[in-house]
Amino acid sequence: QVQLVESGGGLVQAGGSLRLSCAASGRTFTAYAMGWIRQAPGKAREFVAVVRQPSETTYYADSVKGRFIIARDNAKNTMSLQMNSLKPEDTAVYYCAADRLYGKLLQPQYYESEYWGQGTQVTVSS
Repeated sequence: QVQLVESGGGLVQAGGSLRLSCAASGRTFTAYAMGWIRQAPGKAREFVAVVRQPSETTYYADSVKGRFIIARDNAKNTMSLQMNSLKPEDTAVYYCAADRLYGKLLQPQYYESEYWGQGTQVTVSS
């Protein structure tokens, strides 16, 4: 069974850092774009970051540029999101997602990705 499992969320103070991880199983995602989507309570899904394959080109939401770093390790079938200089507005459930079409991950408010994890909660206090 194909699974994406997120971990690493938690409660941090503004200005702090967290590293989220996504472990994939059931298949390899070499041919898939993989990225992170977040959703705050009562809000629409919001694109955070994505890595294209095979180019490994990265895209970031303007709100996280310069603060977050996405990376993937195809050999381990994992992906991470290093989050620095966290702000209260970063508070959300963060989801790992994968799709053959990276554009779908860029607009999660309109498109459902092929694979999703269960999410991990990130809470940033002021």
